[in-house]
Amino acid sequence: MPLRDRSRPRLAAPRSSGKAARPHLRVLGTEITLIEPLRRMAEDELGISLSFESLDFLSAQRKAALEPDSYDIYDQCFHNLDIVWFWRAIQPIDLGRIERWSEVSDLTKRGRISPLASLGRGENPNKVLYVQPDLSLGERPSSRISMLPTVHNLDAFAYLPHLFPDRRADEASWGWLFDPEIRGRLALVDEPGIGVFDAAMAFESRGDIRFGDMGNMTIDEIDGLMGLLWARKKEGFFAGLWRTAAQSASDMMSGQAGIGSMWSPGIAAVQQAGRTLAEAVPREGYRAWHAGLCLSSRLDGDLLDSAYAYLNWWLDGKPGALLARQGFYMSVPGRVRAAMPAAEWAYWYAGQPAPASLPDVEGRPMIPKGAVRPGGPYWQRAEHIAVWNTTMDEYNYLARRWSNFADGFT
Repeated sequence: MPLRDRSRPRLAAPRSSGKAARPHLRVLGTEITLIEPLRRMAEDELGISLSFESLDFLSAQRKAALEPDSYDIYDQCFHNLDIVWFWRAIQPIDLGRIERWSEVSDLTKRGRISPLASLGRGENPNKVLYVQPDLSLGERPSSRISMLPTVHNLDAFAYLPHLFPDRRADEASWGWLFDPEIRGRLALVDEPGIGVFDAAMAFESRGDIRFGDMGNMTIDEIDGLMGLLWARKKEGFFAGLWRTAAQSASDMMSGQAGIGSMWSPGIAAVQQAGRTLAEAVPREGYRAWHAGLCLSSRLDGDLLDSAYAYLNWWLDGKPGALLARQGFYMSVPGRVRAAMPAAEWAYWYAGQPAPASLPDVEGRPMIPKGAVRPGGPYWQRAEHIAVWNTTMDEYNYLARRWSNFADGFT
């Protein structure tokens, strides 16, 4: 089905929530944000009940598009928005009901954190942020948005340092993923809108391929990239593919993998287990992603009011302060700073050595005193985005090619 036509008419009228003493909201999403401490916090502060359904990226996207009656809030990433918007499974968000919209950073509103920052290739979130008069999505500001920008991050890869004894950390490159010296130890994330870009940047860095626009590849470019991936698969470069941060951490801790795509919760899990793992700061730049919240098209009445209260709560600082312990940044950093201990702000956002041992989302010790987050302060990292997770024009073709490639991995 086409993905870029975002003007499909509404399929059905919103359902009515009815009256309830304690509103119940069903949130569909992924492990990125659907964590129990966050659910408990929201229930306590909003006086509502919440249920979280956490699936992998592709399964969540499919269910959100085809079963809008099964959830009230869709908590996902901007690059997983196209299909769901195409099917009118979600409704526009009225900015008049978002109290702190003026405090949301320029990273999503204008596409870059500062005038000097790189825009990054691919589908920068601001390209699909605003709802246009014809119900398409675009970057021209309007009074309605498709998704409320929340947490985001600047991802790279992680590796076991002993595999690169003669390499300096400040020389890290995406090209290391396909270094012949570590054949058999590579693990990529099994999601074509994410893993394909890690591979693309690695091959481009090694001089194996060039893209006119990596964020929107042509059929020929996709064929060239997938041909390179198949060749490396046959040569035994891969330890496997993964779909959850927990699986990526397990692969590293077992020694099955030694380098590859990793998200900050997976990196933290390995380090918390006492294993040595390095988070790369690639000289080519980061692969960025941005998550957000959408409203089901079936919401109306009192339940819609509760959903807006939930969206506004996300911008009050406390959710961002909690999720900083996952390594994630928030679209309202000023609010987050006011809500979190100074020691945590110093490490997670300011790029300074941890003044004390810092906790994870459950309050357990995670970051040792003196540790420094790789890459420097948030604003410095956000200025070096190489590409965004993206659903490109030829995504359907890419997804089929990727599925064939992924077949046989366990």
